[in-house]
Amino acid sequence: MHKEIELLKKLIATPSFSGEEDKTAGIIENFLKENGVKVNRTGNNVWAKNRFFDDNKPSILLNSHHDTVKPNKAYTIDPFKPFIKDGKLYGLGSNDAGGSVVSLLSTFVHFYNEKDLKYNIIIAITAEEESSGPNGLNSLIKILPEIDFAIVG
Repeated sequence: MHKEIELLKKLIATPSFSGEEDKTAGIIENFLKENGVKVNRTGNNVWAKNRFFDDNKPSILLNSHHDTVKPNKAYTIDPFKPFIKDGKLYGLGSNDAGGSVVSLLSTFVHFYNEKDLKYNIIIAITAEEESSGPNGLNSLIKILPEIDFAIVG
């Protein structure tokens, strides 16, 4: 779990305002590559299929977004300096949606090399969710394999 906490801290420390997510997309892409995953990147959307993807099996999409809104003036801490207090990790994007991103990435990596899954697993960590921009999940739907259901964080 240590590497996941470090990943979340790195994501928090890297500004990723909606439409400006190139650096966090790179961090996510590198995390997957470091874990042996064949990664695809479309704009600032990072996605992959499990290693033994089979067109004859139904597919589960794991999805969350890595963009954030800008911090407001009422913020009382540095939004880009992650810290842990009382067992909680603080910083901009830690909850919406960094925690989900890291949990879904960890789950995907765990199952990536499994040969006998009943389902395919596709991960898509997407951009522009906060602004409903045109280059987010909607731009991937035509590229991704058919999805039977999704888990969205």
